[in-house]
Order: sequence, then C-alpha cells, then structure tokens
Amino acid sequence: MDFNTGSSGGRPDDESRPLYGGETGGSTGGPPGGSVGGSSGEFSLQDPVGSFIRTVIAVLTRPVAFFRGIARGGDFLNPAIFALICALISALLGGIISLVFAPFFAGPGDTAGEALAGGLVGFIVTLILSPIYTAVALLIGAGIYHLLVLLFVRPGNAGFEATFRVVCYVAAIQLVSWIPVVNIVAGIYAIFLSVVGIREVHNTTTGKAAAIVLIPVAVLLLLVLILGALIGAALFFGTQQQQF
Repeated sequence: MDFNTGSSGGRPDDESRPLYGGETGGSTGGPPGGSVGGSSGEFSLQDPVGSFIRTVIAVLTRPVAFFRGIARGGDFLNPAIFALICALISALLGGIISLVFAPFFAGPGDTAGEALAGGLVGFIVTLILSPIYTAVALLIGAGIYHLLVLLFVRPGNAGFEATFRVVCYVAAIQLVSWIPVVNIVAGIYAIFLSVVGIREVHNTTTGKAAAIVLIPVAVLLLLVLILGALIGAALFFGTQQQQF
C-alpha cells in the first residue's frame, strides 16, 4: 500500500510535487492533475465496471498516488455516481446480513416470519433512501471540509470541486464498512484517506490536512457526548422523581 506521506512542505516551486498534482512539463490544457473523464484512473461512466474496480483498488491501496493524480475540476457527476454506487452496495450487503439474522432477533411477541417481514421492509426503505442521504451527506461533508480548506489553505487551494472529489472517492471505504467490527477500522482508515486526499489535491501540509479533517470529527464527537450526557441526566432525574 502507498502510505508515503510525500512532501509536506506544500511549496508551489517543488517540482517533485506539482501544485495541482499533475505531471510537470505536461499539457497546459484541461484541468490540472489529470484529464477530465477519469482517464487518469478515476471512475468513468464510459467504463463503469472496470473503472469502478480500478478506482476502488487505487483509493484503498494507493491513496497518495491516486489523489495526487486526479483531476481537480471539470466533472462533478462521475465522482458523485461512484460514491452513490459504493453507498448502494454497502446498503445492499448490510441489508442482506440483517435479513439473514432478523429471525434470531425477533421480539417476544413476534414470530420469525414477522421479524423477517419487518426486516425486509426496512431493507427496501434503506435501499430507496440511501442515494438521497448519501447525496446530502456528500454535499454537506464537502462543504464543511472546504470551509476549513478556505481557512487553512487560502488562497492557494484547488477549489470546492477538488474537495468534493476527495469526499466522493473516500466513499470507497463503505464497501467494507458494513461488516461488523471491521467498520471501526474502516472509519479510522476513512479519516486517513481524507487527510491524504485533502493534502494532495490542495497541495498543503499533512498537519493542515489533518486539522481540516479532524476538526469536524472532534466537533461531532463533542456533540454526541453532550447529547449523551443530557439524555443520561434526563433519565437520572426522571428516575429520581419517580422514587419520590
């Protein structure tokens, strides 16, 4: 796996790591960092199956080289569809596992058939809603990241679309995140992939990229802790009032 952190200086004059991740001395036409349409190894609707497999392998095993070589602009559609496919595959596989084990988790008043029927309804609803909330999550996630990119990397960032493409391609981790226990490791690896992607597409340092990715994670964890504490306090005081 390509875990090489590369140059972290983020110098525009560093010929070994071009400003936009493209090849030095290459053609000046088209978006920097690779041509539009996925010819640099990205997902493309012109070759949906082959490019999907190649992109997944590249993102998960050679993230530095992949994010360094992708285009920075010119195409929102292909990366977004890639992420939606990953989300649908994850929902499909996770739903099948849930259906298999649904009869074993039937409630006291439910039969195995009723539990299976309920699981099937939930499975269908998840498949229908998965593309919707994935698309919303992509836009919100990329928006949050790019606000921090503007704060930490201004003015030399590669633009919102570059950030959006990183968020889309990191969605490849969803192909394994549906597996119990593995999903914990997958979540950590997704953070790593996001740091590498932000660093490479915006030609910034590892420290700044880590801050961009980890600040939202820290805020989310803090909100979860606060919410958990409020719920715990409400339950505690509710129990105390019942006793008196």
